[in-house]
Amino acid sequence: PPGFVESSCQSRIFWMKLNKLFLQGKFFQLEINDPHAGPILLDEKLASRCGYVLSEDVWGNPVFRASVLGCHVANEVDELFSLTVNIKVSSFSSMRAAVTYTYPMYCSYSSWASREIVCEENYMEVSVRTDVPAVSNDYTVAWMSALPETQNVAYQLWQLMFVSPSGRTTITVSDAAKLGYSFNNTLSRVYLRAPYHTNESDVSMVSGVNMNMVTSTSMYRQRWLLLLIDTTVSCPVDGISFTDTTLTWTVPRVIPTLVVQESTFLSKTTLLGVDGQVIVNPEENNYLLEHNETHIRITIPIGAEGGKLKSAVSGGVYGVVYSIDLFLEHTWTDADWQTTKYTVVKSITTPFLPQMPTIINNTLPEERLFNVAFGHFLPDVSLVAIAIGNVPFTLREAQRHGFKIYETLFSNRTKGFVLEVSFDDPYVLKEYVNRNETKYTLLVNYTVSVGPEMTPYYHSAEVECVIADIEIPEAVGYCDKENLYLAIPTFGLHQYWNLYLGSKPLNRHVVLTNGYLAATNLTHLVLQIPLFAVGVIYEEASFQNIKARFDVALRKVRTMETLQMFSVRCNFNSSAFIICQPDGTIMISAQMKTIPAIDMSKTKLRDSSCKPREYNEEHAFFKFHVTTCGTSVRFEGDHIIYENEISYEKETLPGQSIPTITRDPDYRLSVLCYYQAKETLVLSAFATNPSTSPSFGSGTMIPRSNIAAYRRIRQALNVVSRVSKDESFMEFYEPNAAILKRPVEPMFLEVELKDESPNVELYLENCWVAASRDFNSTPRWNITVDG
Repeated sequence: PPGFVESSCQSRIFWMKLNKLFLQGKFFQLEINDPHAGPILLDEKLASRCGYVLSEDVWGNPVFRASVLGCHVANEVDELFSLTVNIKVSSFSSMRAAVTYTYPMYCSYSSWASREIVCEENYMEVSVRTDVPAVSNDYTVAWMSALPETQNVAYQLWQLMFVSPSGRTTITVSDAAKLGYSFNNTLSRVYLRAPYHTNESDVSMVSGVNMNMVTSTSMYRQRWLLLLIDTTVSCPVDGISFTDTTLTWTVPRVIPTLVVQESTFLSKTTLLGVDGQVIVNPEENNYLLEHNETHIRITIPIGAEGGKLKSAVSGGVYGVVYSIDLFLEHTWTDADWQTTKYTVVKSITTPFLPQMPTIINNTLPEERLFNVAFGHFLPDVSLVAIAIGNVPFTLREAQRHGFKIYETLFSNRTKGFVLEVSFDDPYVLKEYVNRNETKYTLLVNYTVSVGPEMTPYYHSAEVECVIADIEIPEAVGYCDKENLYLAIPTFGLHQYWNLYLGSKPLNRHVVLTNGYLAATNLTHLVLQIPLFAVGVIYEEASFQNIKARFDVALRKVRTMETLQMFSVRCNFNSSAFIICQPDGTIMISAQMKTIPAIDMSKTKLRDSSCKPREYNEEHAFFKFHVTTCGTSVRFEGDHIIYENEISYEKETLPGQSIPTITRDPDYRLSVLCYYQAKETLVLSAFATNPSTSPSFGSGTMIPRSNIAAYRRIRQALNVVSRVSKDESFMEFYEPNAAILKRPVEPMFLEVELKDESPNVELYLENCWVAASRDFNSTPRWNITVDG
């Protein structure tokens, strides 16, 4: 069929190539059509002995090469050559029902050199011109005139003498044929063909290249004539080296066994061929052909034109293999041989070269779209399937889901696979990061099919993109006469962040427990906080004015990092209040209406030195610490209660005559602050800033009648206390001595009542440790509370 066979004649070699497209799914055989014996099936043994090569080019097309001196080639006066090949094609491995295509090839070659050597893949061949000495007598003339008619059987009269490391051996041509050699003569030439690595061959290194050599002399003897011809042949068997980017083929420039008189050696031409065609300008394909005194070196970039890159998988790793079919033709002259044409045919394949695929991230944040290219691959690689977030998809399923997948071409003739996935796709991982950003993560696993063998290869990738697409909410605060309000947007609550009151999450329980009110609409959470509720911070307070603030922290759900503080701050007018700060500071605005009016400047606490800081006709403002001004403490359930009194000293009114008139208010104002016991175990031991910490004390004021039963008479008792050095209470510290203790060390305290009255009992109500000798100094650390 047209296009099935392509042939040429190059370097006295028949070249025939079969188009693999016609042979897909079929089997084929080659037969050599001998003019006398008929078709002969081509096999490996016949090929090496008769000068044939059957292989594949780098593209997978079957290639057949044959020397014009091959066994079954028709030779016309060493100038015109023909060979007929039968191509048998069958759909069955047994070759039954085969179709035979007969293909004749013709080659014209007349420019023979004195000696020509061909180094093929499976054989070495040397042909030598036979110039018979011109002896002028009748016998010689008669022999020469009869030579053309007898050349078909004349080779039987030749003998071959081999010189090898084991010695010298002389055998007949028939015996040499049994060893795989082929020897014959034509009208003007004698040739010897030898397979590589026979018993008669030797391997030696020439300029760093291993050469396989057969040293032989062909002898023809008939009566008075003895013809000796040197038929030595030597061919390179290695000389190939690789880097990650190039391959190098090195051939010795001067081969000693082929050039006896090296001083007369003169290199004439060096030609490079690729795929059976001579390359006139190698540099156009980035080939480098160079030679020096010892070498001819060819350097070719991996992937260069004329060769083929093929994808492969080895050990789960993707890579490439590069193959190229080269031949080198070197012509030289020397005194012994005049002209030698030396041709080497070489198919070179690199070892497996790992090529780690890359992920090219062309993600478009402004379009919220992952755009990921996966490459670089040769054209023989196909994308089969993907998995997004460990969920597998065929290509059709992926397209149906909404993923966009297509191929893209790169400048170096490779390709990649582009995947587009929206940030909002449910299979994309989303994580709230930093202050107002989202990290989108695309986890993708690729499955590709490699080469004609369709070897699967798997590759996973992780692509991230962080964009600022979250808006931090802003709260709005306002107040009325008795409450503070915070309106907080509900977007992102509990998904990205939570609300915190101090260290506690602001949940339904906290809202109900603290007396807040919460209402939610479509966009906002509105908190109503009474002025004197727990959590309100009192920045300033006077006897009729309070500057109050309420803070709610916006924190990340996962890291608890505070991102924003929502605050509402207002001024309130209040005629009477008590504020119990977390550091133990108590602020009281007391309203005491009496008839007649009293002088508010003369009001006091239990400690008469504690006077009001501000006052007017009806109000007095006190500010003091729970450890001062005679404040007492007691426990009730899980609360600590601090108590003090505001009282007015008895005043004598001037009268017009005896007796005198005295006025004593009919009540005293008791002030109580309640604290949660578990939250006040270190009260006043460590300073707390009341402007930033929420109040957790609640207070109340109780007016009391000022009758005698409520009056307390202080009586000095004879009490002695001292500190023991250990639990034995045998050795005590000196009075007024400074005692240094670590917080974890116990304190051994002894208190003794030296009073003989039988009605007196000793109760320890409060004992504490202070940093100075002043009883009113702060901070102080409790040792015992309420006995």
